[in-house]
Amino acid sequence: MGEELILLDFWSSPFTARVRIALREKGLEFKSVDEDLLGSKSQLLLEMNPVHKQVPVLIHNGKPVCESTIILHYIDEVWRDKAAPLMPSDPYERANARFWADYIDRKIYSTAKLVWTSRGEVQETAKKNIIECFKLLESELGEKPFFGGDIFGFVDVSLVPFSCRFYTLEKCGNFSMADECPKLVSWAERCMERESVSRSLPDQYKVYDFVMGLQKK
Repeated sequence: MGEELILLDFWSSPFTARVRIALREKGLEFKSVDEDLLGSKSQLLLEMNPVHKQVPVLIHNGKPVCESTIILHYIDEVWRDKAAPLMPSDPYERANARFWADYIDRKIYSTAKLVWTSRGEVQETAKKNIIECFKLLESELGEKPFFGGDIFGFVDVSLVPFSCRFYTLEKCGNFSMADECPKLVSWAERCMERESVSRSLPDQYKVYDFVMGLQKK
């Protein structure tokens, strides 16, 4: 029986990028439907995610799965035999991966957003906080090529979409990611060597222009 996979998407969203990466890691064909999140949301989105009315939504044979981290788990479980699993097999390592994915969800976007939406003392505090967050993630990465060791996995998929906002953070916060977090920058470059990542992430300069355009509205 054929699989029908539709992703309700938005080109610049790091959360929908996670799903694109995971689907491509598994070698799955899918249809991406870009939503107009700044205008009228589609009827399909409202029907498939009536609670939050947000992307991403993965529609698998007509059934919706919502929220990016939940979708990553779903993809890994349903297509466990396709390519390497995103989650490690060891229970402790799985728990650790869930912990860091949760940390990324709770901290990175909300803190980073303050760097480009605020000014003055609030912005300086946000800049300090996001650098601290990234340094903490660097310490977890250590000398490993990926967060899961030699294997590109769940935490990498969760975090790498935010790398295309490094440039925006640097421009708005007036700092250098390479100076502050060199290991994380090298890790992001290593991730970009994977086709699943390079095909899924938007251009960093296009993201910057988009974010700056939002600030003018």
